[in-house]
Amino acid sequence: MVVTAVEAGSSARAMAGAVARREISARELLELHLERIAERNGDRDAGVNAIVGLDVERAREGATVADAHQAAGAPLGPLHGLPFAVKDTHRLAGWRTTFGSPLFADHVPDVDDLPVERVRRAGVVLLGRTNTPELAAGSHTFNPVHGTTRNPADLTRSAGGSSGGAAAALAAGMVPLADGSDMGGSLRNPASFCGVVGLRPSLGRVPTWPVANQWEVTATYGPLARTADDVALLLGVQAGPDPRAPQALGDPGHLLGAPLPLGARALRGLRVAWSLDLGRLFPVDDAVARVVEEAGRLMARNGAKVFAAAPDLSEADTTFRTLRAWHLHASYGELLARNPGGIKPALAENIRAGALLTGRDVDRAYRARTELGERMRRFFADYDVLALPAAQVPPFPVEEEYPAQVAGEPVRDYLDWMRAAYLITVTGCPAISVPAGTTPEGWPVGVQLVAPHGADRRLLEVAAALEAASGSSR
Repeated sequence: MVVTAVEAGSSARAMAGAVARREISARELLELHLERIAERNGDRDAGVNAIVGLDVERAREGATVADAHQAAGAPLGPLHGLPFAVKDTHRLAGWRTTFGSPLFADHVPDVDDLPVERVRRAGVVLLGRTNTPELAAGSHTFNPVHGTTRNPADLTRSAGGSSGGAAAALAAGMVPLADGSDMGGSLRNPASFCGVVGLRPSLGRVPTWPVANQWEVTATYGPLARTADDVALLLGVQAGPDPRAPQALGDPGHLLGAPLPLGARALRGLRVAWSLDLGRLFPVDDAVARVVEEAGRLMARNGAKVFAAAPDLSEADTTFRTLRAWHLHASYGELLARNPGGIKPALAENIRAGALLTGRDVDRAYRARTELGERMRRFFADYDVLALPAAQVPPFPVEEEYPAQVAGEPVRDYLDWMRAAYLITVTGCPAISVPAGTTPEGWPVGVQLVAPHGADRRLLEVAAALEAASGSSR
């Protein structure tokens, strides 16, 4: 029975429970996923190409250790025995971590990033990495080291990015959970493209260490899964305070990771601000608009009070672009100077833009970011969640670096088509992409739900209720 459920894409929580009850061993669960990887993953020239750096021997050794640990009666972590692949921009001690860049093709870190350390401690069985764009820059997953990740729903389409390998691996049933990160939409965009759930947590919810700047961040780690409940399970492991991360929120992770309520009850009486474009701040493809509009109607049919409303985020575009350029130059300016031809042109241009910023530019961006956060706080006094598209377009052709236009409007650069996600980024609020439907071609489309800063658990409950209402929960 468990084998059948796993093959059908059962939940990570159900798999972990089956291992804990000894209905299936960690080794057996791993072999089921390795079979799925062999069927779907392929390589850089064919197949989904979501899992890179697959190490079958080391994975089997890890599963054997997990089973021995359980047989000895030792305490089990909440993810004990679950196969897991780490995003290839997250440091994983002893495993090659390339960041999708030829400059790091042979890099093997000697320390885990803190969220990876926590996932290891929770009992996962590591099997490899998930693919990412070069240095995690861009929302289409391709790089010179591992090639291009394709969308499991249609191999001619992009899986999104930068956590595109993670989202595609989930959608194809190769892993039950996946980690990712998000600056301008890198959890939400691939979740929308691949028909899975991706949460950008509140800033400070998932602490990070080691980092160059502990006191100010725009990007954050976060979870991806096939259901909101499984996202909660992984968030419960990733989240929580740590003395190495002084800006972390203080809520213990286990409070976030408990099973979510069943059914659509969380939609009853919910005050939803629904907006297709945040007051004409970005264009939206017609096929995406139809799906997001239906999601609003679905919430209303299930008892939500849906209002056409949006916060004023008119300064968010300039604010995000300034802070992104500043962070990229701080992270990669010296690397680019040493290797002027070693980084893809679009990213190199962004890094150089950061060098041209003045102190006044950065000060203006931080002042605007503070004001945007204050506006959101006031906005959420009247509404419980904001609903809008997670991505402005459906999955585009895999050969393109980014779409040339959205709803007939030309795209300025490789960031421009992601405004629906990155305008939310600079508010610091938690945002989740939930599968909402498909285009006539069968390409997935997600709706983005946003809640007040710190309300991650409440946001997950609403996401789970929307899944139940739409029948998409698995």
